[in-house]
Amino acid sequence: MTPRIVVVGLGPGDPHLITTETLGEIERIPHRFIRTTQHPSASLVIDAVGGASGFDHHYDNAASFEAVYNLIVDDLVNAARQYEEILYAVPGSPLVLERTVQLLRARTDVSIHVCSALSFLDEAWRALGIDPIEQQVQLIDGHQFATAAAGRHGPLLIAHVHANWVLSNVKLSIDDAADDVPAVLLHHLGLIDEQIIETTWSNIDKVIQADHLTCLYVPHLTKSVGEELVRFHQLARTLREQCPWDKQQTHHSLVRYLIEETYETVDAISALREDDPLTDDAFIEELGDLLYQVEFHAAIAEQQGRFTMGDVARTVHDKLVSRHPHVFGDVVASSTAEVLSNWEDIKNAEKPERVGIFDGVVEGSPSLLFAVKVQQRAARVGFDWPDALGALDKIVEEAHEIRQAIVQSDPEATMSEVGDLLFALVNVARHLDIDPESALRGAIHKFRSRVLGVQELSKQRGLDISSLDLVALDELWEIVKVQTFTNIKL
Repeated sequence: MTPRIVVVGLGPGDPHLITTETLGEIERIPHRFIRTTQHPSASLVIDAVGGASGFDHHYDNAASFEAVYNLIVDDLVNAARQYEEILYAVPGSPLVLERTVQLLRARTDVSIHVCSALSFLDEAWRALGIDPIEQQVQLIDGHQFATAAAGRHGPLLIAHVHANWVLSNVKLSIDDAADDVPAVLLHHLGLIDEQIIETTWSNIDKVIQADHLTCLYVPHLTKSVGEELVRFHQLARTLREQCPWDKQQTHHSLVRYLIEETYETVDAISALREDDPLTDDAFIEELGDLLYQVEFHAAIAEQQGRFTMGDVARTVHDKLVSRHPHVFGDVVASSTAEVLSNWEDIKNAEKPERVGIFDGVVEGSPSLLFAVKVQQRAARVGFDWPDALGALDKIVEEAHEIRQAIVQSDPEATMSEVGDLLFALVNVARHLDIDPESALRGAIHKFRSRVLGVQELSKQRGLDISSLDLVALDELWEIVKVQTFTNIKL
């Protein structure tokens, strides 16, 4: 016999609103379970002959609500296997915002029978005096408000706002929301202490002590959650569909623009100044250009029916959650080294097919980054210098070999030895925990600045920089170098 779970709802709160069918099943089935005893009608199950087992302890011990729901489902399935048939009671209606019931119905190893029940929604419509169909009210889970309400203005009925911190998170999900937007808090609907509190968006977390029998109604939001991102996403779609140039692009044709925008963003980062907020403007612009490249690729894929921007965002979200067990799980990591070690372990577990030393290293990376990654992988298997000094000695060796290749007039050997020297320099930087890309960029900026300084100094002395020999240029160079050093010291 397939284990059977009969799911009943305890209604919005008033025991008189529970259906006759539910009362009959509570009396008929001796093995009873209740998701939470914190409900006005819970006593009908708990006080029945034989009592009932609750799952409130899971809320105290689990790391997240999703973990709680999975633990409850596992316990219910095990109990159903033991007793063949059990009763499971939930607040409200089993079919409205009841995650455990959704998980149970997805199981194939148990039979689920759900009894109809009155939900808190009917009491909410009664208290608000509205027809939800005519008003086109959208029901949102308070715990998922930041994502589920994206792009929506209302009217919204927000459930599961069981604590003031949940209401605060809902409020803070919208940037620059108008403080005077009307809102209605619905508290203990249908009970003696029912409260219908009309307030404003800025005060939704201040006017009442919210609990599991609280919900929030918002007739209209002047600004939706993530409105700017939603508008931006729609823009990418529109351009892809209507602009002749955008319509012709492919993932491959856009590669050059992706690279260009990435480097322009790097330049904007280099130009940032803590004492000059105006430098943020260029950074914002370049980040936007880079973001558009991501949206553009997603718009192409969406049009092809392959994937969407939602798939992109969800994939990176889930990956980051998975790779941060010290934040979202029970793993302890007190240092950056431990975080990176955990990251690599998780990454390797996610991609077991990568068994080679250099599997996963992106060969299309810029050469300096490519060199660092290859050296890091080799170091994992012990193929590395013990310290920076050994790597530094290699530079001297490689420089000598370049000299020999030049003397022998061997272009191929010279090119090869120059590559070896660059590779050795990257090795030294890696051992010193210096990013070679940043170090080289710094050197380039410094060189460029000093050349411009020499040019300006030569003008001041009435000299033509292009007609000066190396001795004269070097003299000016040293003067500029000292001036630069002095300015830094000052």
